[in-house]
Amino acid sequence: MPSFPSPFGNDDSLFDSYDEFVPNHNPVPGRFLEGHDVLAGSDHVAFHRLTRELFEERTVYDMTFDYNLARLNLDTRHKNAGFRYAVEQSGADAIDDADVDRVLRAEFTPTTPFCPQTHTLTIGSFRAWNGLSDRHEYDLVRVRPAPMHQQCEAISEQLAELERKYLETDDVTVDPEESADVGSNPMERTMQNETASRGSPDTPF
Repeated sequence: MPSFPSPFGNDDSLFDSYDEFVPNHNPVPGRFLEGHDVLAGSDHVAFHRLTRELFEERTVYDMTFDYNLARLNLDTRHKNAGFRYAVEQSGADAIDDADVDRVLRAEFTPTTPFCPQTHTLTIGSFRAWNGLSDRHEYDLVRVRPAPMHQQCEAISEQLAELERKYLETDDVTVDPEESADVGSNPMERTMQNETASRGSPDTPF
């Protein structure tokens, strides 16, 4: 059965290249990156190109735009959306774990404060980066949504719990505690409930 093309289109002329860093087309680093070494220029480009590969392998896709989530940074129609990264420096909120030396922080800015996919996409991103950690130099990649999202605090709490469980178990598929108030939308929660009732299948994340 043929798929329907995205109504938003994927005209290459609307996208920046993965080989360039365009500051005005990337999100302004938010509070999760404050006080840390924010990647820019070739450092940002190198990690974001790797991100594209990892997201492709783990199928971290934006369902609205029908493309690899890493491409959102390059979409000139959404110039302030996507990921920014920073190498974590020591501080009050830094990871304190003897087995964790280098940590990268990733902050995701969605296209709107009400983006229904932010919960799913940030968790999927966490699992892709940390499930394929042999492909980069970081012991842990921490992920948070930008403060502009309406559920920023609740999603951040789940991601923090996911970090803790991952560090305890080394299992990237562990789930944070379920919350009826956190999730993409009513349809996704219905699908999650149906999946749970049938038994959880393997997930690409």
